[in-house]
Amino acid sequence: MKEEWIVEDCPGNIGDMFNCLKVGVPSYSHERSTYGVNWAKLAEKGNRINMFFSGDSSTRKRVDLGGRSSKERDRKNLLEQTRLERNRRLWLRQQNSAALRIQSFCSYGCTLIALILVVRVKLVVAISIAVFKSKLQLGRKVVRTEQSKLRVKFRSIYGNNCQNLDRNAFGPDSDFLRQFLYFFNAENIDDFLILVQICRLLQQFVQESEEWGFERLGWVGDYQMTIVPLLEKRAYTASGFPLATGDSKSRESHKNALVRMSFGNDGGVALSHGGRSGWGVEMRNKSDVYKEGDMDEWSVRVEIKMYATGDVVRLFAGEDYSNRCALVNYRVKQFVYTCIRAVHQNRYQLKDQLLLTLKESTASAIPLLEVLVLLIDPKLPWSCKIVGCLSQNNAFSLLREIILTGKDNAENCVYSEKESSLERVLTVLICHIGQKPCICSPTDPAYSFSLQILTIPFLWHVFPNLKQVFAKQGLGQHYIHQMATWVPNLINSLPMDISEEFPTYACLLGNILETGGIALSRPDCSYDMAIDLAAVTTFLLESYPSPTRSNGRENSKIAEDEMTGEDEVMEAALDRKLNQQICNAIDTRFLLQLTNILFRDFSSANGLDCEPEDREVAAVGAVCGFLHVIFNTLPLEKIMTVLAYRTELVPILWNFMKRCHENKKWSSLCERLSYLSGDAPGWLLPLSVFCPVYKHMLMIVDNEEYYEQEKPLSLKDIRSLIILLRQALWQLLWVNHTTSTNSVKSVPVSTAIKKQFEAIQQRVSNVVSELLSQLQDWNNRRQFTSPSDFHADGVNDYFISQAVIENTRANEILKQAPFLIPFTSRAKIFTSQLAAARQRHGSQAVFTRNRFKIRRNHILEDAYNQMSQLSEEDLRGLIRVAFVNEFGVEEAGIDGGGIFKDFMENITRAAFDVQYGLFKETADHLLYPNPGSGMIHEQHLQFFHFLGTLLAKAMFEGILVDLPFATFFLSKLKQKHNYLNDLPSLDPELYRHLIFLKSRVDGTVLSSSSFNVGTKEGHYEGDISELELYFVIVNNEYGEQTEEELLPGGKSIRVTNENVITFIHLVANHRLNFQIRQQSSHFLRGFQQLIQKDWIDMFNEHELQLLISGSLDSLDVDDLRQHTNYAGGYHSEHYVIGMFWEVLKGFSLENKKNFLKFVTGCSRGPLLGFRYLEPLFCIQRAGGNASEEAVDRLPTSATCMNLLKLPPYKSKEQLETKLLYAINADAGFDLS
Repeated sequence: MKEEWIVEDCPGNIGDMFNCLKVGVPSYSHERSTYGVNWAKLAEKGNRINMFFSGDSSTRKRVDLGGRSSKERDRKNLLEQTRLERNRRLWLRQQNSAALRIQSFCSYGCTLIALILVVRVKLVVAISIAVFKSKLQLGRKVVRTEQSKLRVKFRSIYGNNCQNLDRNAFGPDSDFLRQFLYFFNAENIDDFLILVQICRLLQQFVQESEEWGFERLGWVGDYQMTIVPLLEKRAYTASGFPLATGDSKSRESHKNALVRMSFGNDGGVALSHGGRSGWGVEMRNKSDVYKEGDMDEWSVRVEIKMYATGDVVRLFAGEDYSNRCALVNYRVKQFVYTCIRAVHQNRYQLKDQLLLTLKESTASAIPLLEVLVLLIDPKLPWSCKIVGCLSQNNAFSLLREIILTGKDNAENCVYSEKESSLERVLTVLICHIGQKPCICSPTDPAYSFSLQILTIPFLWHVFPNLKQVFAKQGLGQHYIHQMATWVPNLINSLPMDISEEFPTYACLLGNILETGGIALSRPDCSYDMAIDLAAVTTFLLESYPSPTRSNGRENSKIAEDEMTGEDEVMEAALDRKLNQQICNAIDTRFLLQLTNILFRDFSSANGLDCEPEDREVAAVGAVCGFLHVIFNTLPLEKIMTVLAYRTELVPILWNFMKRCHENKKWSSLCERLSYLSGDAPGWLLPLSVFCPVYKHMLMIVDNEEYYEQEKPLSLKDIRSLIILLRQALWQLLWVNHTTSTNSVKSVPVSTAIKKQFEAIQQRVSNVVSELLSQLQDWNNRRQFTSPSDFHADGVNDYFISQAVIENTRANEILKQAPFLIPFTSRAKIFTSQLAAARQRHGSQAVFTRNRFKIRRNHILEDAYNQMSQLSEEDLRGLIRVAFVNEFGVEEAGIDGGGIFKDFMENITRAAFDVQYGLFKETADHLLYPNPGSGMIHEQHLQFFHFLGTLLAKAMFEGILVDLPFATFFLSKLKQKHNYLNDLPSLDPELYRHLIFLKSRVDGTVLSSSSFNVGTKEGHYEGDISELELYFVIVNNEYGEQTEEELLPGGKSIRVTNENVITFIHLVANHRLNFQIRQQSSHFLRGFQQLIQKDWIDMFNEHELQLLISGSLDSLDVDDLRQHTNYAGGYHSEHYVIGMFWEVLKGFSLENKKNFLKFVTGCSRGPLLGFRYLEPLFCIQRAGGNASEEAVDRLPTSATCMNLLKLPPYKSKEQLETKLLYAINADAGFDLS
């Protein structure tokens, strides 16, 4: 039995708690009592103690605890202690709760205090601002009061019109300028008039300080030099010299006379200045006209005016400028800036005066502008300080607004050739900046002359003399180079657009291009100047709206479907005159000079082991970047011929690309276009320029130049070029596309830049495709490389399987660059497309709705009458034919397809026969529409529509027909244009005559340095105008001659060396395109009823001819033998079969074609070989046994089954005789 004693809430230590229990305890141990109390653990248990007793309680000895009073007292003590402890804990909880409430209250209070502080701060700030404004207003009021007082005092001292002003007032010891600049207010008309008067007086004081005298310098040969006064002269050149009054030669003489004057062969005489600076010189002879011959034959009087720039300095600084330069510079800077600000503030009131010349000195604006010219003279010691201060204070933006105001007011005026005062100010400024020994500090691009003044529309029309100064070598180069260094951020630094029609970048572009042409025409124009000019204009042209941008296939998608978000920019149309300025500036002369300057140090004959140098890479990048944006901006007709024939662009670019390709190291040209990324292939930009230029060149090159002379590129180089183009195109169309779809770019690129980069990739893929297609045409005319060189290496079964699926990447490549895929693969795709179309339209149906009865001797008329009544749907269905012989009896046989094949072959032979008059033959017996068909058949156009349908039906059913068409006619089925090089297939004699005339372009040898064929035999070397040729052509059809003009008014336009190329191409166009346009158009309409355009776009003209007629290579007897079945007891080892193949192999080509027609209904085998013949050719035993009656029978056939019924002939000779008779009997189907 166990008992539990519980002692609760025991105060004090453990010993005190249990004193009451120790009384009478029989045994006690400190560690553990006999009662089971674990005293060692007692402290861990707290105030609750469990005491366990063992044994029977009745046997335990009872102990007297000494009464109940002590126990109750202890119990009360314990209860009191417990209550106190509980109260203490409650108090602690209350304290904690109160602390939490205080903390939350404090946070709210802090927020409230913070809000109060913010309000107080705002209130203080508002009060402070209000106080500041009131003080500022008070201060301004005080200043205005002081200014008014000073203004009154100023007038009392110097007079209302400064009549009391003398030259000493401008000195450093005078307060005149300080006082005036303090109270001057540009809006105050009185202050403005005072400033005008001050400027007039300043000019007068400077003029009065000039010293004049007469001194004879003596004679040098026949030349006498005399100093004479020129007080009446008021015309100065840009540098401050008196303007010469003679011709341009005299002006050039006087400009150089300040340094030294040379007189004939007698040496020279140096001008003695007497310590003065700024002398002007004028030279002229007695009659003011230079005479021809030696200069010693006439005398010259030299008039020297001492232009005392030193006196301007003494006027402001006294005799000691060096010690007072700081004060003087400050005053002059403030005075000059005040003059500009005054003109700017009153520009609308002065708008009629801003573009006046010095002679109109009564105008208020002229004195202010002339003082600017006087005080910013580069010879003055403070000029750099003044110009630097003006640049930093945005003076060019003020001048910009002044010019725009004056220009707008004089919009319809004819600008004077004389230099206006405002133009003189600009001239002094631009001549100073960047010129040695100029020490002006660099300026912010946004406030520079380049971006503030050059962005004014038609600047050079307003200031023609400034244009000539700017275009000087060194000056224009400085500003162009300056802008080239700003190119990455140039657009962001431009001023705001004047209007939507005059965007700032376009105005800057027009002005730069206009002066750039002058700079490029200088003999000493440097390579660096051309590089910088190309960089700046390329950057600006990237923003130029392209007239063809909305018409291009790739750009239309970008502009309409994909333009979203921040890239959605509406391009406003440029002003017509501004657009004309830009287009006119980029003329053939500009392109010729730019290209020749950049390429003049490089040769097209560098070896493959020579890698391109940095200068060559920079030149190629500059030319290609500029021309790429030009091709997207301007019409190509006027610039392509110049680039192709009057520059070394094609050979130099090819040499550059060839070396990079052979060395497998392409130089990066990504910095030439802002949207080219660093990982863009190095060939991308060169190909975008090379391909269209070389393609244009190939349209004019004749066969002799291309194949014989190998100009402009050798045939070996062309083979290498084909490989390069093929690899580049495959990478653009397939590799890059596959890589981009399977990878995620880590570097974010803006949508606009990405679209521009995709646009150049699309453009390069287009021009490369076009050039490769053109090179393939040249290879088809006369093979110089293997056709497999055009096939991409990556075309495999997977690609072919994808190519037949619409809207896949492989299918798009098939449409854009079909030559990358082998012809056999494309032919299989074409065959599968036809089979699918036939199946869709029920060509395999058992019952046929359309059955024709055709008379063999009226096959064309019967077929035309019956087929013309069929709808397009019926034409796609099955047509079965029954022939009627000459006796009116229907021929034996059921048409299972073979009779229809025979019908198609016969009707095509009849319809396309030249005797019928719808088609004609070339010298090579190739068919093309007869231009005079209308003179023979009244309904000739309807017949051409029928013939187009007929040919399409043959192709649709997979029937080959023996119709050799001319290449230039097949191109019409592909809706292509024919060019000069297609003319030999039509009229070789006319082609030779035209090539004989092709000797000059723009007055120079056509082939230039690239061709060097101008002196070769076969090209006319004289003046073509002497031949009395005009832009007319004579047509001769069936003895009737008609004359047609090649151009409106061509009868009066004579062919010259300048327009002979145009004449040649117009003649070729007339014969190849214009004459047969109606016939070809109607033929094409009929053809496209059954054959879709995209089906035949996979093939070039040579391959299309194979689709129509097959190839003679398909008549391969061994191939036919490998794909032949046998029946009726025959097998491949049978002796009759062995004789048969031996006989067939010995047949002539004509007999082989007759045999093939006899057994299949068509004289040509399947395009891809006899394995594709459906059903396979079969030889069946006829006659049962080898009896005399059996072997005397002729072989028969079932063309619908491609079946030959061959009796078991006993000898090879007998088999040959019977077979030849059967295939040449031309007995229709009666033999069957």
